[in-house]
Amino acid sequence: MNTNMLIRANDALAAAVPAEDRVRAILVIVVEQGFQSIDTLAGRFGVSTQTIRRDVNALCDRGLCRRRHGGIDVLPDGENVDYPSRRILNREAKRCIARCVAEAVPDGASLFFGIGTTPEECAQALRDRKGLRVMTNNLNVAVALSRNPACELTIAGGRLRNLDGDVVAGEAHGFFSRFSVDIGIYGVGGVAEDGSLLDFSHDEVRMRSDLASHCRKRFLVLDHSKFSRSATVRGGHITETSRVFTDQPPPPHIMAMLNEAGVKLVVVPRLQASSLPPPPFFEGEI
Repeated sequence: MNTNMLIRANDALAAAVPAEDRVRAILVIVVEQGFQSIDTLAGRFGVSTQTIRRDVNALCDRGLCRRRHGGIDVLPDGENVDYPSRRILNREAKRCIARCVAEAVPDGASLFFGIGTTPEECAQALRDRKGLRVMTNNLNVAVALSRNPACELTIAGGRLRNLDGDVVAGEAHGFFSRFSVDIGIYGVGGVAEDGSLLDFSHDEVRMRSDLASHCRKRFLVLDHSKFSRSATVRGGHITETSRVFTDQPPPPHIMAMLNEAGVKLVVVPRLQASSLPPPPFFEGEI
C-alpha cells in the first residue's frame, strides 16, 4: 500500500471518532502534558498530519492553545483556557472530588461557592440536598442549585464575565463579607511550589480571599493538574484551608506542608463518580 493510500485508510478509520471529540482529546493531552508535535499526535490518533493540523488550527483559532514550530503547546503563563473547555479537562476527577465533597456537607448547611469548574461540579453533586443556604458569585453554581426548591440562593451582583459565568469585578467586592457560613467551597488557578494559591486576576484573588475569610471551614477543591500549573496573581496559601480535596497525591513537599499545618488531605479514588462510596469519616460532620 503506498503512502497516499495509507493516509486515506487511516483517516477513514478515524472518521469513526467525531472530529470534535478528537479536538477535545488533543486539548486534554496538551494541557496535561505540554507541547505535542504534529507527528506525535498523528501517530497517537491514527490519522494523517493534515488532519491533525486542521485540529490544531481549530484549537488555536479558539484561543485554547498556541502554535509552536512543528506542533501545539499550552497558552503562555497568565492566560487561562476558556470555561467550556475547562469543563471537559479532568472531568472524571472533578466529579469524583465533587462526590466526596458532597458527602462532607450535611443537610441544612450554609455554604459559599467560588468560581471555577470544580466548584460547579460540587454544586451539581449537591443539587438534591435539603435545606442548603448558598451564597455564590458563580452563576453556573446558581443555575445547578436553582432547580432545587429546598435550596436558598443568594448571588453576587455586578458585571458578569459572560464566558465564565461569574461575577468578580469591583461591584461584587465585599459580597462574601456580608455573611458567615459553615463551609466555603472554592478552587484556584494553580498552586505554586511554595504552596501559594494562584489565580489569573486580582479580582479573582480578592473574591476568593473574602470567601475564605468568612466561613468556618474552607474546602479547597482541585484536580492534580493545578499542582503543576502557573498563574500570575498570588493570594492565600494552601495551609490556610481546612481540607484539600484532590484526585492524586500532591508533590511530597506540599503534603508535608499540609501535614505540619494540620490540614486534612482527601485524595479521592479515581472511580466513576456514580460508583464512589461515601467516606465514613465525613458522616454528620461540618
